Amino acid sequence: VQLQASGGGLVQAGGSLRLSCGASGRTFSTYAVGWFRQAAGKEREPVALISWSGYSTYYPDSVNGRFTISRDNAKNTVYLEMNDLKPEDTALYYCAADGSSWSALKSRNYYGMTYWGKGTQVTVSS
Repeated sequence: VQLQASGGGLVQAGGSLRLSCGASGRTFSTYAVGWFRQAAGKEREPVALISWSGYSTYYPDSVNGRFTISRDNAKNTVYLEMNDLKPEDTALYYCAADGSSWSALKSRNYYGMTYWGKGTQVTVSS
């Protein structure tokens, strides 16, 4: 599976952005997909994940209520809608995919994804 993230940019605090993760590969629809971010000097962290069916999602407290992940398996694309952006959301955002079950991902705190795309930069100005 090859992943390509897009949609990043510069936005003012309180603004919105929509990231897209396009994928190649016929098995993409069977994979859980997640968005992760890495700010300068910090470790990479998960910000949103969605199961292959779209039935299950995960958000950490830092973005819950502001970010929404969704997927369109017919288009091999996963989206991240980000609202009410804050300067602390500034980071390089990556999408990742993994064939593990949702329970397995949850047991390892949604880390250890198998496939990664290149990041897209999100910068939020105050």
